[in-house]
Amino acid sequence: MAGTAFAPASVPQDPGRPAHAGHGDQDALVAARAAFFDGSGRTGHASSPGRRSPLPVPHELARLLDAEYGRGSWAVPPGNGRGATRDDPAVAALRRAARLCTPPTPEALLAHRDGGPRLIAALTELWPETVRRHGRRQAEKALRTRLTDPVDAPDVGFLLDLAVAAALHPLAPAEGAALWQRSARRVVRHSAWRYLHQIPGGPAHLPDPSRAADAYERLLLTPPVPVLGPDQDGPSGLVVAQTMLLGRLDSPGQGMSGGLAVLLGDLGDRLAETDGIGGVITVVTVGLEDLTEDPGLVRQRAPGHWVLRLPVDAPTPLAQPDMHHHRAALTWWATRLLGEMGRPLDVLHVRYADDGSLALAEAAERLGAALVFTATPDPHRDLAARHAARDPADPTAGEELRNELHRVFVADRLVARADTVVGIPGRGGTEELVRHFPGLARLNAGAGPSAPPEGIAAYRPAPDEDDRMHEALAMLYRDGARPDSLDPRDRGLPLLLCVGRLHPVKQQDLLVRAWLATGGYLSSTLILVGGSPGGGTAAEAGIRHRIDTLLAGNPQASSRLALLPALPNTEVRRLQRALARRTADACSWYVCPSAKEEFGLAVLEAMDAGLPVVGPRRGGVTHYLRDRVNGLLIDTSDQAGLMRGLRRVATTSVDDRRRYAAAGRKLVAERFSVARMADELADEYIALRGH
Repeated sequence: MAGTAFAPASVPQDPGRPAHAGHGDQDALVAARAAFFDGSGRTGHASSPGRRSPLPVPHELARLLDAEYGRGSWAVPPGNGRGATRDDPAVAALRRAARLCTPPTPEALLAHRDGGPRLIAALTELWPETVRRHGRRQAEKALRTRLTDPVDAPDVGFLLDLAVAAALHPLAPAEGAALWQRSARRVVRHSAWRYLHQIPGGPAHLPDPSRAADAYERLLLTPPVPVLGPDQDGPSGLVVAQTMLLGRLDSPGQGMSGGLAVLLGDLGDRLAETDGIGGVITVVTVGLEDLTEDPGLVRQRAPGHWVLRLPVDAPTPLAQPDMHHHRAALTWWATRLLGEMGRPLDVLHVRYADDGSLALAEAAERLGAALVFTATPDPHRDLAARHAARDPADPTAGEELRNELHRVFVADRLVARADTVVGIPGRGGTEELVRHFPGLARLNAGAGPSAPPEGIAAYRPAPDEDDRMHEALAMLYRDGARPDSLDPRDRGLPLLLCVGRLHPVKQQDLLVRAWLATGGYLSSTLILVGGSPGGGTAAEAGIRHRIDTLLAGNPQASSRLALLPALPNTEVRRLQRALARRTADACSWYVCPSAKEEFGLAVLEAMDAGLPVVGPRRGGVTHYLRDRVNGLLIDTSDQAGLMRGLRRVATTSVDDRRRYAAAGRKLVAERFSVARMADELADEYIALRGH
């Protein structure tokens, strides 16, 4: 499989590329990338972005951009302890080599094997092309030299993973077995077992599964068995896999599980019913805790829709910052399990710009499946402005900047690997996406990437829906002394509802702060729905602690704020409908205070329920939410902006509220159904396999 969406920088950009993506762009990152990718001048030799941009550019950002996209002459000054790392020049050089398709020799590449995670990610991306360019024999020799001297070096596991990635055999089976037998480190043991699984004669040198330490190791040692899923007797059509590697599919609103869990569950069900689709597999991850309770890796969610659980060697499903530790294992598991189905995989669709998506992209290539990537301008959007506003003395600023530039690189690699790219539209369609990914302008005969609308499933009321709505409101207003309910005496007050996982980017604590600062607690109630029952993740605990601190000493505000744990999606949508039925005086609003939302499915669900909605000005919500037309758009970048927004909510007339709610409900019915999304994505998938 060869990606086609993002050509190397040496290929001139389509002359029809939008002018706003050019070198004069005020955003330093955009200007640097446009100069690098559009072919105007010497390939990969853009001038310093710090000199191009008329806006202030933090010195550290300017240096990093110049190293990665510019002349590459910058070196980290010695003794700089404020974020700059020794890896920076090598990271920049390897990323540039990956973008230009100029892989170094195996020996030169492996010289960086003891670097940090960002350097290792760039090395891993270059390795397959290095092997193709310089030959298997040279690569095997380079690996063997390092694997045999010394035996238990810190990078042994990584070197074995590189061997697996390129189907190389630098060690004989007995030598591979000696590595895991001599090493006390779990990561080496697992890498050696994966290596032995793939080489001739290797499986005979694996330990018996009875020697496994836990459920993960038992699965790793068990010989491959056919995986349930689409088989030869199923309906004709493409077999499609979609990925959700963060959080749990069946627990939206808890931990890292957000609206994507609802979207992919409903979308997979609908795709399985769509003409031309023979089966859908939603790929998730499963940690040791869940594997111990249930070692099964496949379950059927709906007719034609299966959920495949990729095991990870961690207690719970992975958080995004930890993905790089598990990249090789995720690729191995995905290749092994998806390859054991009764029918070959045709299309694999990934959505996040992270190391987990790169792992699955590599699996798609090994399986011969077409790759689809949903690209978004995150973290590209306002990256330079965000870091210009950071305090240079902040010890976390440099690391955060480097992590965001890493995600920009990952997104580039996914675009380069993809057979096609789709986008989530903003207010101007996909123009913003093309601004951040100049090469995408060439897709679809110069029209840029397509943007199939995301959507929600139709709500199906229960036979006793009215009784259930009544019970939902009764539970909500049962006792103001409880943290998860309101005082019955406040039932006639206006109400603000916010649904989403508890996470700093969702800014529930900032909403509470603004609600208190405006005096909103004196005349309204606030409901927050989200978070795991009990302790949950560190992020969830942090948000709860900040909210508790804000409410301390204010019993009136405490009684008028309810924090409910995440509810099943059907119960959330039922509660929204129950609140939408309230009287004009006891009005209810849906408020999304997120710093960013790429799309905002919870906002669409609230609109569908008939609630007037408030959403952030930044991000994809502006694609469908129009200020004072079908809701309100507010500044969620800080407390002051949220306070202004809440004051606008409080002064909105009854007629305007009703107008916003009616317009929002009509919009969702006409444009944002999961059925339409499934139809348009199926067309994209079928077109790919027809080429």
